[in-house]
This record gives sequence, structure tokens and C-alpha cells, in this order.
Amino acid sequence: MLLHIVARGRIGRSAEGDLVDRYLKRIAWPVRVTELPDTGGKMPAMEGNSVLIVLDEKGQSLPSTSFADKLGRWRDDGRREARFLIGAADGHDQADRNKADLLLSFGAATWPHMLARAMLAEQLWRATSILAGHPYHREG
Repeated sequence: MLLHIVARGRIGRSAEGDLVDRYLKRIAWPVRVTELPDTGGKMPAMEGNSVLIVLDEKGQSLPSTSFADKLGRWRDDGRREARFLIGAADGHDQADRNKADLLLSFGAATWPHMLARAMLAEQLWRATSILAGHPYHREG
């Protein structure tokens, strides 16, 4: 299953960009990142049998193991793509929220969208590591 991050804004050469790259390179699954301008731009077409996850402050906050379980179920159900949308500073419009299979939150705090991208990359790496039985993840 392809893990596809579609993010508003260009991360460029930055500490956050380095962190995103560090985690994405560790993931054994196929990964793609598409950057769009803060407004406008053409959203890449989704393949059939895909799942849409929208990062939203009002979304569901999941423990890492539950997030891994969801990814594993989607993969095992034959989903071709798990697409993660990260909005610009103003977040997402209601149409994007309504299309989502999952609204995902990283907690009640508001996070800068560039940092949210790094947090998502880490959680994707952690989830795929959990599914692979890697001993890195520890519940605490």
C-alpha cells in the first residue's frame, strides 16, 4: 500500500524537512510526498480503493498501536493508497473533511503544519515498524 502525504506549503531545506526525510527514508513501504501551494494547485487523482485521512485538530487522536492497526487493516483489505492530507495554516475546508475516511488529530494543541508533517512521518514509520514486529516501539 502506498503511503501518500499531500501537504500544503513547501517544506524546503529546514529542520522540519530534514526530520521528515529522516523518517520517510526508514519506511519499507512505498511513500510519496506531494506538495501543493498554500492555496489552489491541482490535487493528484486518487486511485480506486484508496483511503483518505485528513489531519484535523478536531479529529480522532489515536495511540500509535491503534494507528498501526488501522494501517494494517487497510493494507490487508487491499487498499492501494492511504492518502494523508495536511492543510495550510487555515486547515481544511468542510468538503475535504466530509470526504475523509478518518479525521486524525495529533492532540488538542494546534501544531504548525510543517511540524505536523514531521509528526506524521514519524508516526507512519512507527506504525509500519509495529506492523513489521520491530522492537523499537514500546508502550509506556
